[in-house]
Amino acid sequence: MSPPSRETVTEISRATGISRQTLYSWRHLWKREGELVPASSSSAEAWDASDKLAAVIQAAGLNGADLGAYCRERGLYPQQLARWRQAAEYANGLDAPSMADQKELQRKNQELIRQNRRLERELQKKEKALAEEAALLLLTKKFESLWPQERET
Repeated sequence: MSPPSRETVTEISRATGISRQTLYSWRHLWKREGELVPASSSSAEAWDASDKLAAVIQAAGLNGADLGAYCRERGLYPQQLARWRQAAEYANGLDAPSMADQKELQRKNQELIRQNRRLERELQKKEKALAEEAALLLLTKKFESLWPQERET
């Protein structure tokens, strides 16, 4: 499961005869212990945040040849680790929103979602009314073409 081979659980199960459920539970245990076990065979950039953070933590004390060996073993580049580390540092920096800010953003987001739904309902009503008006206009024109009214002059 671990890089660089990154075989899927299904592939490992077929190759070894170990049930998929057992492999999933092992992977879950390894992740709880802080091991780097990506969830898929995708590239390192597609890993989830917890896997990226685990890689940064594991590589934090390494330098030079040890870091190179660590990266080769997991199919990573040192630049990726540096970028992930920087992102983790910025996540908790001065610009990181406080809990109150996050709640305010969440409240505003919910308000915008409600407003969007209201506007969508209003748009649907207007589209329906417009379609009815177009149908009435069409019927009126057909009626007038079949039974023209005499005009008084």
